[in-house]
Amino acid sequence: MTKNIQIVIIFLTLSACGQNATEMKTPENANEKFAEFITKKKFVEENFYPGIADEKMRPVFTEKINRIASDFKTVAESEKPTDKNYQEKIGIGLSRFADIYLELDTEDRERVCTYIEELMDIVELESSNGQLNKFMYGFDIEPLLDKN
Repeated sequence: MTKNIQIVIIFLTLSACGQNATEMKTPENANEKFAEFITKKKFVEENFYPGIADEKMRPVFTEKINRIASDFKTVAESEKPTDKNYQEKIGIGLSRFADIYLELDTEDRERVCTYIEELMDIVELESSNGQLNKFMYGFDIEPLLDKN
């Protein structure tokens, strides 16, 4: 089952590669914000999130999220960061959860998406290109919302 999820995520990432890339300007305080993000404790109870369902998985989930942050930092420090570069890192990052996807309950999946949205805010990336919806729901709901 997890192999199928991994294949789907890879396929979705590759299908996004054919799109035009828009060059982005990295905000001046991005490195500071990445450092703050990486050091903060993750998957703890806050707002409406009850905290991680399985406490022993916290270090595993945290490491995977922090790798996405490191990937974003690498793109931000590159010569010409683009939205496509960040979106590729989102796809790669989400694929790292394939081996434990079934251990993520709904709240934990939502929290993963929230952390990625925080990273997107740091670099002012407007869209994950549907990848967060696909991770959360198994499909991109944006086209369905556009029809209403």
